[in-house]
Order: sequence, then structure tokens, then C-alpha cells
Amino acid sequence: MNPQIHIRTTHQRRWRVIGGFLAVATAVALVIAPQLPAGAVAAEPANDLDGTCAILRTGSGASTHVTRGSVGYGTRGSAASAVPIRFEATDLGRYRLIDARGGQLYMSVLGTVMPGSSYGTRADWTITKTGANYSISSTLTGQGTRSLLGGWVAGSGSVTLTPATGCANAADVATGVSGTPEPAVNADGTLNGFIDAHAHITAAKAFGGGLRCGTPFAEGGVEVALAGCLSHSALGLGGYGGALIAGTDPFMNPKGWPTFEDWPTPTTLLHEQAYFRGIQRAWESGERVHNALLVANRVICEIYPDRVTSCNEMDQLRLQAQYLRDMQDYVDAQSGGPGMGWFRIAATPEDVRAIAAQGKLAVIVGAENSELFGCREINDVAQCTTADIDAGLDELQSFGVSGLYPVHKFDNAFGGTRFDSGAQGAAVNIGNRISTGHFWQAESCEGATDNEQPLRSDEIAALLKTVTGLPHGTVAPVYPQGGVCNIRGLTELGGYLIDQMMDRGMVINIDHMGIKTADAVLDQTEAAGYSGVATTHSWSDTSIIARIADAGGFVASYANSAEPQAGRGGFLNDWRDNSAAMSPGSVTGYGFGTDVNGLGNQAAARSNSAELPLVYPFTALNGATVDREMVGQRTYDLNTDGMANYGLLADWTADVVLAAGADGPALKELLMNSAEAYTRMWEAARVW
Repeated sequence: MNPQIHIRTTHQRRWRVIGGFLAVATAVALVIAPQLPAGAVAAEPANDLDGTCAILRTGSGASTHVTRGSVGYGTRGSAASAVPIRFEATDLGRYRLIDARGGQLYMSVLGTVMPGSSYGTRADWTITKTGANYSISSTLTGQGTRSLLGGWVAGSGSVTLTPATGCANAADVATGVSGTPEPAVNADGTLNGFIDAHAHITAAKAFGGGLRCGTPFAEGGVEVALAGCLSHSALGLGGYGGALIAGTDPFMNPKGWPTFEDWPTPTTLLHEQAYFRGIQRAWESGERVHNALLVANRVICEIYPDRVTSCNEMDQLRLQAQYLRDMQDYVDAQSGGPGMGWFRIAATPEDVRAIAAQGKLAVIVGAENSELFGCREINDVAQCTTADIDAGLDELQSFGVSGLYPVHKFDNAFGGTRFDSGAQGAAVNIGNRISTGHFWQAESCEGATDNEQPLRSDEIAALLKTVTGLPHGTVAPVYPQGGVCNIRGLTELGGYLIDQMMDRGMVINIDHMGIKTADAVLDQTEAAGYSGVATTHSWSDTSIIARIADAGGFVASYANSAEPQAGRGGFLNDWRDNSAAMSPGSVTGYGFGTDVNGLGNQAAARSNSAELPLVYPFTALNGATVDREMVGQRTYDLNTDGMANYGLLADWTADVVLAAGADGPALKELLMNSAEAYTRMWEAARVW
């Protein structure tokens, strides 16, 4: 056994006897008893078998156990000859079954139970329990199983389970976290931990479903979730897409589990970077609140031909909202049943506090997309109405969405965007043209700006304005030199959206708004005395950030490397600059946003990590002990790998405190107060 592969063995996952669940089952049975025959017991989903190792008996006799033969499975064995079978949850009440030789049981097209070499839809089983008996049915076909002429075949039957040893191992990922952490809630009732205020853990279902490779969880386990994709090598579009977006090598080795030769890295943006065990590692190291932002972009979806879902942005948000609930169910299934997992979706601040009191991770839901509710503007004509906004807000809140980005990468019917800079700015500008019918329109400005543009010429811009009588940038994407600002501000529809969000107690995320739009939104919220405003990943000007803080909003910076690195600003610089701009005492908790899976680079390794390394094992901000993360055959080290995947967030939080030097204790306190600060801001918004 490779020591770097964590294995869930029988002794690690003990046989679980139904305890509290039996009480629930009994209560349900009492309610529906009049509809059942006298003495009958209602069948219930078997939710507590994950990790179980057992032998199966198909009848009452001693020689009716399931055995594995040369072809399939027989049902005339003794307990001694029975094949031990491991149960691995794929969803609530569903499992993949693995025999002692590693064969994955599946229902063949002939209706016989057979051993396979890998997981597939025919290898998924739905299991219910009635008293001491279990019914095992093919999830795909609905066929049950039974013993017939000594074979295990499709039919109506049941089995009993006896705890066993000798099961095959199942690959998994250890978190590497141990020790006794601090409580999730302080003695005074405040949350003790940090928030990732900007993450995209559902992005596998975004952009048409084919842009990215890998998933944060999979029914077939880590081998399936992180298997790698040939389409994301030089043989497919994904390899070249990654090269264009992040400069990665299109000839990289696409193979993932278990070797991970070339991915993930901080810049492999089209590969899954937030496997659920990595999120668990962050939670065990002090993450109390996780802001899961549903993300969509119609233009990217339509440009990339390898898609399997609708490119309509609202359709993409709907799919991801369900996917997030599926992820919660999957973690529950891995943890013993409904509500028992550490990953809990929170729709209100009260939910957050209740989840934290249980020591679990509160997952709040937001949305970040450019064509929210279909509210594009095409050549200054809005493509939606106030009725569309009302209906859209109703629907998103039914998904548990509590915060929105009114403006994202493109101008829309609500306001103007803040420009991307450099070569990426030129590419996004083309997307703006596709979405709106026009390129970004800009004018020279001083002070706070919306980022310089790569195509600059005062002379050409002046000529275009003279000839057309329109603002700079209208005819072609050529802009004045120096600082420029989007000419577009908050629209009437945008003002209506902000009013409705305030009335509903929703968090208004100011990032990505152009200076004019952001100023107008803050004028509106300040006049109303509304504090539910946030900036979460360094997409606002310092002057805007100061206004947010002074109004009681929430401030977080992009989770870049501690110091400037790889052409990106450093987290510590952002924190210090923002702190200097904000009024003293206006911020009691300071957060960060990883933007993981959001087509944004993760933190690179610090350039001075050789001189000042993060030493493993280290003490997490919550007092837990954290060793190097091991995924398959690869061992990660923040000092050399940077934040290659989300599991290294535990390492990153400790590293920025270390790199802060004398400011480390103050930064640690602010980070560990950030979940509380966000929750208080949200509470204030809801009672406004």
C-alpha cells in the first residue's frame, strides 16, 4: 500500500448500529401505521452503512451467504466462504458495493449481479431497511435482488448483514488535521473562525458544464472526481483554453488521481481545485463560514463548444443551486445520514449561528454573474423589467441565495462594470461587445479609476470623439492613456434592484462595479442607513472600501500570496492599505476571498519561503495541528506549491499570519473574527 494514499479501512470506519435514527423511524411508523398491515414495519432508507464491511445472507439457512465465483456471485456459501463487501455511500440511501477483490458489484443487462472493474451507473445501489432485513436494488433500473438457483440475480428479495473483516480498501483523502481545536463559538456566543467570502465550489456545473475538468465530489469517489480529462490536454480544447486563460502548458499531463503530475497548481484554472476533503481540511482548521457563489457567464459558455447544459445564466444558477444541495447530501451520506454531515447550507444568520454551535461549517449562498435575471443591456436598451427583478429575487431566495453581485464582468441593465486590465481586459472587453453590442466606453478620470486599458492613444481617442460625437471607446476599444473610468453609472433599474435587495435584507456585493456605479450604490445605501454591503476579493478601489467599512459593511481581500508575487498584489499589502484608509475601529474582523474555481489564480508560493518557511506540522489559527496535505501519491507543501488546491487554505491562513511578522497577532485576531463580522453585518441588514 502506498503510504501517501489514505485508505478508509474497516477499523477506521466501525460498524454503526442505528441509534437515534431508529427513534425517527419509529415515529414515522406510528404516523403511517394505519396504512400498513398489522405488525408490518415500514421500509426506510439505509443511510448509515457508509464504510461498513459485512457479509450478506440471502436466506435463513447457514449456507445462503453471498460468495464470489469465477463468473459472478452465488448465494449458497457459508459464513466462512462469504465474500466481505464494503459499502461506500454515493448519496443518501445509495451505495457502491466493493467485494474483497476490489470488484465493484453491478447489475448486468442480463439481470445478474456481476463484479466490475470500476464504478458506473449500473454499479450504484439503493438500499432500504425493514427491521433487520435490507433490500438492495439497482438505482439505474429499479430492479431488486434475490437468490435464484444459487445465483444472485434481479428479483424481489432481501439480505441480512453481519459485520466482517477482510474488505477491500477504498481510496480517500485524509485531511491531515489532528489535535484539539478551539471551540467554534466563543464563550460570549460570537463565532470563532474565518470566512472565505468568495468561492465557487459549484463551478463544475457552470459555463455549460464542459469548460472545467474534475468535480468537488463524485458518486464513484475521489478516483472519479479527480480522474483528469483527456479533453483538457493538447488533444482537446481544454488544454488550449487553460493556456489562454492562465498561461498553463497545453501539453500538460492530463492525468489526475493518483499521480497529479501537472495539476492542480495555483494557475490550472480549468481543473477542480476544491475537492470536498480539501474544504473539510479548511473547516477543521478554522473556517466557520463559506460563501459559495453560484457563477455563470453566457458568453464564455457559448464560445466554448464542449457544453452539456444551457448557456442561459439563470439556468446555470439553478443547476448549481441544486448541485450545492447534492453536495450537502453527499457529505451527509458520508457521515451517517441526513443532517449529520459537517457541510450545512445556511439561508439566514440564525442558521449560521446554529450550525456553528454544532461545530459545523455554515455554507451561505450567493450569485455572481453578468446577466442576472436576463438583465442585459443591448446598445443601452434594457432587456428586463422590474417584474423580472422581483420574480428573479423570489426565485434566488428560494434557493437560499442571500447576496448578489448586481454587476459582474460586463455592463448590464443595472450599471457599468469595472474594467479588467491588461491582456485579460482586452479579452473581457470583447465579451462585453458580444453581450451588450458595444465595447466598454471610458473617459479619463483622476483618483479612483476603473483600470487602464491596453489599447491606449490620446490622439486616436480624441479623433474618435470628434468624428462620432460619442464618448471615448464607443467605436473601437481604444482609450485615453492613464486612468480611465466607465462612463456608465447606476441605472434606474439598478436603483430599483438595490432598493429591493435592501427590503429583503440581502447582501449587496459591490465588487466589479465601475466607480460611478459603486459610488451611486453607496450613496443610496448610506442615505438609507443600510450596512449590508460587502467587498470580498480586491475588486474595489480603496476609497470605496473605506466607505463600505465606515458604513458597517464587510471587507475582505483576495487571498493572494502574503507578499506580491507572480505579478499579483500581496494580501498583506491589501490589508495594510485598506486598514490605513478605513476609520479606526470600523472593522473588527477582516476576511479574504479565494475565488477558487472562479477562473482566478490562487496564491503562489512566497518568494521568501526558503528564508521564512511555514514549518510542518504547524498550528492552525484555531489551534489544530496540521500536517502536509496528501492527495493520492502527491504531497503538497505551501512553501513550494503555493495554494494549489483548497485544502491548502489551512496552510495559507497560517502562512499570512507568519509572514505578517509583528502584525501577525493582530491579523490573526481579525481573521478569526471575520466569520462573526460577516454574520453581524448580515444580521443588521435583515433587521434594517
